[in-house]
Amino acid sequence: MTTAAAPLRVTWVQPEDLVGHELRQAAEDGREAAALARRWRAAGGTPPPDRAGASPHPPDPSLRPLAELLLDELALLPCPLDRDEPTDLTAIRAACPQWPTEPAEMTGGQAALTARLEAAWLGRAVGCLLGKPVEKLPLDGIRALARATGNWPLTSYFTERGLDAAVAARHPWNRRSRATSLAENIVGMPEDDDLNYPLLGLLLLERHGPGFTTAEVARLWLDELPAGRTFTAERIAYRNLLDGIEPPDTARHRNPFREWIGAQIRADVHGWTHPGDPAAAAAQAWRDAVLSHTANGVYGAMFTAAAVARAAGGGTDVHGALRAGLAVVPGRSRLARAVRAGIAAARDEPSGTPDGFERVVDRLHRAFGHHHWVHTVPNAALLAAALTHADGDFTGSICRAVSGGGDTDSNGATAGSLAGLLAGRPEALPRRWTAPLANRLATSVGSLDGIGFDVLARRTAALAVRAAPHTARPS
Repeated sequence: MTTAAAPLRVTWVQPEDLVGHELRQAAEDGREAAALARRWRAAGGTPPPDRAGASPHPPDPSLRPLAELLLDELALLPCPLDRDEPTDLTAIRAACPQWPTEPAEMTGGQAALTARLEAAWLGRAVGCLLGKPVEKLPLDGIRALARATGNWPLTSYFTERGLDAAVAARHPWNRRSRATSLAENIVGMPEDDDLNYPLLGLLLLERHGPGFTTAEVARLWLDELPAGRTFTAERIAYRNLLDGIEPPDTARHRNPFREWIGAQIRADVHGWTHPGDPAAAAAQAWRDAVLSHTANGVYGAMFTAAAVARAAGGGTDVHGALRAGLAVVPGRSRLARAVRAGIAAARDEPSGTPDGFERVVDRLHRAFGHHHWVHTVPNAALLAAALTHADGDFTGSICRAVSGGGDTDSNGATAGSLAGLLAGRPEALPRRWTAPLANRLATSVGSLDGIGFDVLARRTAALAVRAAPHTARPS
């Protein structure tokens, strides 16, 4: 006798799943959606999810026709923040009076750049791996697990060796990551979307060069990125492409995740390949980001690309990198305000005290805790605070970024990439972080499964010379 398989429910794309998220987005960007929210609730619709993404009960599929109608009506509501938070690149530049005008000269030649980029690839992987076991956990859970294993403040990968069963029961590890990402289980870098997208970026630039179009990004996704490896805004954009919707409408059509962190995790490669040229990196990241994101979701990518580009040029000042990132973000936007708040909070607490960064994090959670944990704005505040408080130190940067909660693997990855560039070479990263990676990256992207970080660095450096030849000089 056989039993019927459970029906497949594809998450992140069903209209009845999306209305609550879109109502939350409307509240964040000031659209007047109260009447539409009442219609949804009166029909039995699920209210907006809480910060952790939980809803009191699964949405009823019978509400799908109403959900589709409400999503389209929500999209038509005027947004009072459009003036301060444009998505058009020309308007973004006009809103950035400090937009960089001249690239800086790159320090060192091809060998030095390749070394920096290998440290960046490794740093991105290490930071991501550190954050994977506690992704989706609330802040108190992260702190409890680390304290229970003698790893607080964080100084190494998470472990469950010696973990009290009661603590483990209250705060279970991320189910998908526990088997590959705790210290005792790491054998090479496991697959993660925070590494898949930089790999896609590498393929994009190898195939189309720095002049790629957003449509070419879309085609690459369809050719090389399994749909099941996409989440939130990227999954919506992917679905929209399959429905015949073209960019940039792929970012807007029934996509309540368009200001979440997905575009930011795709941005490093644009900075890596424009060493010393934050403006070019930001503009390139914009063309990638608008496939799936708008406004603050796009700014997160531009901020990261510009900051990374500044560090890729050979600088050692993390604060200058953050300033370069802010220069390409509209100053009145929520993301710019969040980054400035993160920097200010970090500067208000001495870096030498063990509980100093805890107070920084608590302050930022009070200020931005109304956002979903994957939204770009609160994560940008945490990232900027972590990098500022650690003064660019590699271990300090990734551990602070992850210990702050939010999107732990994404924040750890971006912090690791930038701090790796500042470290300058892979040997400068502590071996306790890099040795478990075994110079091997798992992925389902293209034919890159098992590729080494040294190979990735050489391929990325070759693209950087082509994209920005004016920044290179002989060693």
